[in-house]
Amino acid sequence: MSDGDRGTTVPTGEPSAAGDPSVLADRLGVAVDPALLELALTHRSYAYEHGRIPTNERLEFLGDAVLGIVITDALYHRHPDLPEGRLAKLRASVVNMHALAGVGRAVGLGALLRLGRGEELTGGRDKESIVADAVEAVLGAVYLDHGLETARAVVHRLFDPLLQEAPGRGAGLDWKTSLQELASVEGLGAPEYHVGEEGPDHAKTFRAQVLLGGAARGSGSGRTKKEAEQRAAAAAYEDIRGTEVEGDGPAGNPAGPAPAGGPVASPRLPVLDLPTPQANGSVGSPVPPAASAGD
Repeated sequence: MSDGDRGTTVPTGEPSAAGDPSVLADRLGVAVDPALLELALTHRSYAYEHGRIPTNERLEFLGDAVLGIVITDALYHRHPDLPEGRLAKLRASVVNMHALAGVGRAVGLGALLRLGRGEELTGGRDKESIVADAVEAVLGAVYLDHGLETARAVVHRLFDPLLQEAPGRGAGLDWKTSLQELASVEGLGAPEYHVGEEGPDHAKTFRAQVLLGGAARGSGSGRTKKEAEQRAAAAAYEDIRGTEVEGDGPAGNPAGPAPAGGPVASPRLPVLDLPTPQANGSVGSPVPPAASAGD
């Protein structure tokens, strides 16, 4: 990192909730300059409440470019026979907010974020957009501190599980589309999703159950309707195939950080026990059916 970068004024103070930044070094496989790391973890809501100090948005911009070139380079060399359109879809299945948020959750980034009071109260530590942006900002910080090759190693450590399983998802490269394709091949009919919601408006949890031929085949939950349905579809896909799939890459990895030098382990998505949908379409009487909000 240049002297100019080291001299950047960065916010001071502790994260709004318990979190040990030193643990992040173990999970990334590399230590990051403390001042840069602090900046990478500073959300604009925190900056606004502390005198409009610098935010992580410039580092996010840089990290997005670093992530894009590393993933694009990997796909180009790993799949020499794929056309441009297919490569673009593969990249989009790895470099997206949902996947980035999964990576961020796996390394415990949420607990380290510096958030304003409003975001703290509305579940900002687990919001996909905030966590995904922080992942890119951290990658930007790694790049500034150590250069492209170290940043490349960190990207592969965190994203290789997604790179490995993306080609198996089918033409759609998302679990709902892949489940629909598989169900068609197996003669199971079209998937039917039942989604309910619970919790206060500022911290809703969506729970989805997918049925095929009237039988429940998978369940999942998330902060949005779309996330819950994707998790349910991944669980159903696994159930039909009889093999483990990595629906979120490293997201929610119960085993903790990856071993040094290796990628984050690919976990099995949780399958939640939801009540059988009632005749009126609700998922259990306590949980009203969800509308399109949260998608």
